[in-house]
Amino acid sequence: MDLVEKRSDLQVDISYRQIFKMALPISFAILIPQFNFVVNNVFLGHFSSQALATAGITGVYYLIFSAIGYGMNNGLQSIISKRAGENKPDEIGQIFNQGIYISLFVSFIGILVTWLILPTIFQWLIYDADRSVQAIDFLKIRIWGLPFLYVYQMRNALLVSINQSKFLIAGTIVEALSNVVFDYLLIFGKFGFPQMGFNGAAVASVISEFLGMLVIYLVLRKEGLIERFSLFGSLVFNKKVVLEILNFSSPLIFQQAFSIAAWEYFFILLEHQGTTSLQVSNGMRNVFGIFGSVSWAFSATANSMISNILGQGLVHLFWKLIGKITWISISVTLLLCVLLNAFPLYFLSIFGQSSDFYSIAVPTIRVVSVAMILMSISTIILNSVIATGNAKIGLGAEVLSLIFYVFYIYWALEINSFPVWIAWMSEWIYWIFLLAPCLFFLLFGKWKDAFAKTESKILMS
Repeated sequence: MDLVEKRSDLQVDISYRQIFKMALPISFAILIPQFNFVVNNVFLGHFSSQALATAGITGVYYLIFSAIGYGMNNGLQSIISKRAGENKPDEIGQIFNQGIYISLFVSFIGILVTWLILPTIFQWLIYDADRSVQAIDFLKIRIWGLPFLYVYQMRNALLVSINQSKFLIAGTIVEALSNVVFDYLLIFGKFGFPQMGFNGAAVASVISEFLGMLVIYLVLRKEGLIERFSLFGSLVFNKKVVLEILNFSSPLIFQQAFSIAAWEYFFILLEHQGTTSLQVSNGMRNVFGIFGSVSWAFSATANSMISNILGQGLVHLFWKLIGKITWISISVTLLLCVLLNAFPLYFLSIFGQSSDFYSIAVPTIRVVSVAMILMSISTIILNSVIATGNAKIGLGAEVLSLIFYVFYIYWALEINSFPVWIAWMSEWIYWIFLLAPCLFFLLFGKWKDAFAKTESKILMS
């Protein structure tokens, strides 16, 4: 029987239309949180240069826990996408419900670490005592958004997995608008609200994450998805399903956590060079966030679509799908990099900093642009490995790349005190050493054997 004829609404094809249908809402959903980061930094940059510098350290620290959730939900997304490809809707809700237990437990650990352990670490690593206190106070507020963020991420993973990514937009719009409004009200103390300064950005972010989560819940209910997949219907702990999620997701969680923790180390080393280096690098973090959203969206699309077609038994379409997604990702990233490098001052001017900031930031943008092109390929290849169910290979590649990355930044910043733009070449090293082993595995690994047998059985049925 023709496989196309049997395809349900949970199963995908590999057309460009299908890729864009899935990737565009994901891109929008990823872009909005990054937009929130930029808005926070724009307001803080105009509030004080010290706040903009400190925001680099606090922002990357929160990204560690956000990335843990991203890794957890990448695993969840792969599992649910495979079930969708197999057309097993009855199992999707059960997997999602057990994911709630995991996400809330991890968020509780994150809150404890931030309140009990982080102050000692920051006081030891950050040279400027005032900056250390400011960062700790901020993060003790900011971390309370973690439970909302994790549940929000889980629902995003669900919608992408079941080919309903269009519903991501509502939650992201509400989150973005509320973040802008509460940033303005709480940082500067407008319309009777208290002037909270730097901490106002933390409170605004927590509020916006809660509202984003709430809106996504209402969308799921309105569209009948809660009933269809029995979401929240049975929250009885299921050890077998939890272990399946953890077995698949734990390498991704460690991979993401190690990656952003190394970035936090990079920012702490930059702090030793002074305020301007931190300000510039925080600006580069925003460049990565805004312009890198395209790559992350297509990598999430690759994860979901490849898991789905493998679930359908269509392993022969694997490289054709990767080729299409990679070509689109590189093309869009190249276009964005050309625009960014043609008009760098237009982007940098939003932070309202001095001429010293611009003189260092412009050459750094050139370096970061090359890194983003490398990232546009590497993230898709990495997520293709994850989609095959070999997340441990991705973790191994991550560890390898981070070893070279950490050695390089320590050599560049602590030993030689090189300029910021040379330090940011570490991103080239990271993405190249992440790409090489993943690509080697996909080309020469034996992962296809099991899927080929499944495909044969389906074709013969």
